Amino acid sequence: MADAPQAIRALKDERVLEITWTNGNTFRYPFKFLRCECPCAACVNEFTNERILDPSSVSEEIVPINIVFSGNYALKIHWSDEHFTGLYSWDRLEQLTQADEVTPI
Repeated sequence: MADAPQAIRALKDERVLEITWTNGNTFRYPFKFLRCECPCAACVNEFTNERILDPSSVSEEIVPINIVFSGNYALKIHWSDEHFTGLYSWDRLEQLTQADEVTPI
């Protein structure tokens, strides 16, 4: 299980969520990419793991309205499209660092 991040910053001008992990690595996750990776049951079929959310339905202008910790294992992001049910676990966010859209700094 991944440790909680050391720092989290929503850089709205750059449209990225910047996360610094306890190992010192920092990654930038584009807002639209994160919204499209929402793991909730409204976005992903719970039984087949098939993505239900159509990425083309997510605006390029999407931004987080609020970001809060869910326990010590995940982030809960309330998005500007009013979606707020997904929990982004530390493990999932760590896995997403392998995606082409996520950039290390």
